[in-house]
Amino acid sequence: DAIPSTDQIRVTTSLKSQRGSAWTKNKSIFEYWEVKVTFRVTGRGRIGADGLAIWFTEEQGLEGPVFGAADKWNGVGIFFDSFDNDGKKNNPAVIIVGNNGKLLYDHQNDGSTQALASCQRDFRNKPYPVRVKITYYQKTLTVLINNGFTPDKEDYEFCAEVEDMVLPSQGYFGISAATGGLADDHDVLSFLTFQLTEPGKAVSTPDAEIPQKDKEKYQEEFEHFQQELDKKKEEFQKEHPDVQGQPGKITCAFFLTADDLFETVSDRELRQIFEGQNQIHLEIKQLNRQLDMILDEQRRYVSAVTDEIAKRGAGFPGQQGQVSQQEIETVVKTQEEVIRQVNEMRNSVADTLKLISGAQHPGSAAGIYETTQHFNDIKEHLHVVKRDIEHLVQRNMPSSEKLKCPDLPPFPSCLSTMHFLIFVAVQTVLFIGYIMYR
Repeated sequence: DAIPSTDQIRVTTSLKSQRGSAWTKNKSIFEYWEVKVTFRVTGRGRIGADGLAIWFTEEQGLEGPVFGAADKWNGVGIFFDSFDNDGKKNNPAVIIVGNNGKLLYDHQNDGSTQALASCQRDFRNKPYPVRVKITYYQKTLTVLINNGFTPDKEDYEFCAEVEDMVLPSQGYFGISAATGGLADDHDVLSFLTFQLTEPGKAVSTPDAEIPQKDKEKYQEEFEHFQQELDKKKEEFQKEHPDVQGQPGKITCAFFLTADDLFETVSDRELRQIFEGQNQIHLEIKQLNRQLDMILDEQRRYVSAVTDEIAKRGAGFPGQQGQVSQQEIETVVKTQEEVIRQVNEMRNSVADTLKLISGAQHPGSAAGIYETTQHFNDIKEHLHVVKRDIEHLVQRNMPSSEKLKCPDLPPFPSCLSTMHFLIFVAVQTVLFIGYIMYR
């Protein structure tokens, strides 16, 4: 029942009792491999069925009862099971099941008795396509999944892993799906297969495996490409006579080596170090700007305290002046503590800048944490100063000048008996309508 098109394969449509599959025509000879599959599972119901499967088997899977493919396969199947057959409320789920060609799939228990590994993931009706990365390397099968909540294609998360898993050295890749009493649309948008090799190990491609006709065809294409390249070189030399006699520069205009296309481990580490130091530098600049704002606010508070001392000291001698003097001393001590914290923060920022200018590895996260702590301490002290000043102003203000909140006018009742009964009736009708809808 699979329907291919130019941009996807609808493995099954959202009709009851459908089965569909798609398989590679030739066997894969990869010892280690990686598969990236992009698909959608969509349906109108809250529950879907039956599910979708990704296969690597020794033989092509014909039509059968296991998610649209044949049972007793020799290889592995990664099942995206939508329907909860055993009633344990653990679906939708991703299940890895291996088979040696003799076992029957335990469909009634959702393969739980045969599962090598599994994880619960809801892959139905997502805003973006679901992406799966399956890696088989050195007898370890790993499944990563992107649930389709974001457009980021590389936002994978770990799902399951099976160690010491022996798969056929050669096999077919395939994908299948099936529906039952419930139905979903199972659409496959892409199926990419990659060969994995051990570092430093050459890929074995014996010439005997390439037919003689293909060899002649490839050689002819290579010679044609070489002639086109020579023509391009001649045209380039005619258009740029100033680089005549400098074949090195012309060659660089047309060729890139593998070292230019792929960065080495040391280059990647240096790039990460550089990016980390740039990030630290930007954070410290932001801290400097915040520090300047704090100092400006501190100066405003100091000037306000000075003005208040001048006013209250001249107008209110005696007992009030003595009490105010004690409070002012407390404020001044708090100001000194704030200034000390500001100086410590400046010293910390200066030390961090020195570390950035001379360090060769991004390891100054502790300095940023300590600076942030200083910044939080300063904000707390500023709040204490603000409260002290407000208390000082209110304490020294004459009782006749203290602000009083105006009395509110009598507030009329906005809810009559008739309005209340109408509101209850409308709410009851809406509630009964909602229950009927559910």
